[in-house]
Amino acid sequence: MTGGLSVSRTVGRLSAVVLALFGGACSHRDRIVIGAKNFTESDFLAELLAQQIERRTGLPVERRLHLGGTYVCHEAITSGKIDLYVEYTGTAYTEILKHPPIADADSVYRADSLEYAKTLGLTWGRPLGFNNTFAITVRRADAEKYGLRTISDVARIAPRLRAGFGYEFLQRADGFGGLARAYGLRFAAPPTAMDLGLTYRALAQGNVDLIAGNSTDGTIQALDLVALEDDRHYFPPYDAAPVMRTELVTRHPEVARALAELAGKLSAAEMRRLNLAADVEHRDIAALAREWLAKNLP
Repeated sequence: MTGGLSVSRTVGRLSAVVLALFGGACSHRDRIVIGAKNFTESDFLAELLAQQIERRTGLPVERRLHLGGTYVCHEAITSGKIDLYVEYTGTAYTEILKHPPIADADSVYRADSLEYAKTLGLTWGRPLGFNNTFAITVRRADAEKYGLRTISDVARIAPRLRAGFGYEFLQRADGFGGLARAYGLRFAAPPTAMDLGLTYRALAQGNVDLIAGNSTDGTIQALDLVALEDDRHYFPPYDAAPVMRTELVTRHPEVARALAELAGKLSAAEMRRLNLAADVEHRDIAALAREWLAKNLP
């Protein structure tokens, strides 16, 4: 971790943010409240889950999209401000549970499920079907010029490159600090910190030369960028799955049954297509979710 805050300190500071967002303790037993992180894929997945719950259970669902990063959503669900959101297994394993990254997807999921249930009162649903790992990304022209195919290839030219990363990636235990150590990356200057949504344009426009995107982002294809292979298998699996308050599952088991229908149904290629449609073609995520459900779970 590159000088990031501890989980306890970070969550403590973000409690104030969550209270500002949601107010004090509230009761929403008459509706299901779904949250999302602050990027398109998370918003889409929240909308997908919301529509699936509405169509299968008839329960009212409130959307609270684009809330913030991992810690904001985690604080929101543990404090009862939201009932569920989609988390990524490797993020939970390293950032919330503070385990060192490992490569085995089943082991990560089992640990998340057991420890969330035991210590947090949260239940993991089955993964939706895709792994959205970090994608160390460069411009195609640079990949061809320097022969960059893997992250290991970057080490020999890192002093020539300017890196730019999202704020969370710079602080995460599975983020830049560990990546730099694993691959021996030594840039001439510290990476530029920027909003995650700005990193792709900064790369395409030549303001930085290397970023950490997401492997399911359609923007990589749209901007003709190249995602490098994680040849040393540094990153853990990041399988997307719903995390629910166990109290909700007990009160409304039909919600868990409805979400179980989504398990394994959404591939990485399909998620890239949907992200491309939302981010590049500017299509409405509610319409995209409705179309996907009609086609895949009629």
